[in-house]
Amino acid sequence: MITSIAHVLGTRPNLVKAAPVVAALGDLDQSVLHTGQHYDERLSKVFFDELGLPEPDVNLGVGSGGHAEQTAAVMVGLEREFVRRAPDLVVVYGDVNSTIAAALVAAKLRIPVAHVEAGLRSFDMTMPEEVNRRLTDQLSDLCLVTSPEAIGHLAAEGIPVGRAHLVGNPMIDTLLANLGKFDTGRVRSRYGLPDRYVLATMHRPANVDAPGTAAALVEHLHGVADLVDVVIPVHPRGRANLIAAGLDQHPRVHVLEPLGYIDFIAAVRGAAAVVTDSGGLQEETTILGVPCLTVRPNTERPITITHGTNRLVTFEELVPAARKALGAPETPHRTPPLWDGHAGERIADVIRSWTGVA
Repeated sequence: MITSIAHVLGTRPNLVKAAPVVAALGDLDQSVLHTGQHYDERLSKVFFDELGLPEPDVNLGVGSGGHAEQTAAVMVGLEREFVRRAPDLVVVYGDVNSTIAAALVAAKLRIPVAHVEAGLRSFDMTMPEEVNRRLTDQLSDLCLVTSPEAIGHLAAEGIPVGRAHLVGNPMIDTLLANLGKFDTGRVRSRYGLPDRYVLATMHRPANVDAPGTAAALVEHLHGVADLVDVVIPVHPRGRANLIAAGLDQHPRVHVLEPLGYIDFIAAVRGAAAVVTDSGGLQEETTILGVPCLTVRPNTERPITITHGTNRLVTFEELVPAARKALGAPETPHRTPPLWDGHAGERIADVIRSWTGVA
């Protein structure tokens, strides 16, 4: 019998996915363990406030660092907390370093693990997130899946079919629950944004870590800005390289600090198009119907291409793709299966059934 659940959160997307799950399990004994992997208040604390998540029971405050340093710090802190709290189930989210660190520690302590967003695959092992998600799934007792193709990926890797459960996408639960709060006009006024703009976000190591690559990216973002204003809230990761490459030197590029969830999605909702390398934003634009150009060679979310508004582009394809998106009529899209605002409830039902809680 499971009597206590520990949710491990480290980054903004983790919080957005966790909020409906925590709410749906509200009558059980739950703790929220925040690793502090996103250490900027605008990427962390404001999301707890806006999403109605309970204050974390602990914040490990690991901050930035190399993959080994950050993962090790999370593991040391979580081992201490798991031993002290003795949860009966650890719930992890997504594919960040906090996710794999929590799964490893729980597995070593023989605590069952539930992985929300299991089975996503880019098949690109140069991505740290691909390493994290593959290993986490192997360690998980419950693989909670957001889209149908992920079931096949898990089966191909030898994970028993009984561990996998198609539950839908809790990130979309949060989006739909807050739809009435996304006031684009208020955000335009607050941040001095133009009426028509492309919103950009860039943080993937492959795009921003090397100064030369960051400079090439900036050159093509400036090309988009030649067509239309570009609004870019700059993530702490890559900020130095992007600014050094002259990101803010184009008169139609508006560089902002990171935004809270409500303001950010309001800005996305009002954009003529989105340019990104984010995983979650591919999903959010799919529901909002905003054209999305993903600057990556692959995606672990192909359903956002087949059902949504997403398109993969190279640096060289970015400007022509943006020109096409800006001149096209509304992008047709379909809602992926079970992206209906009730994934959190289905996740709670799976956990209750698996644990024997009525």
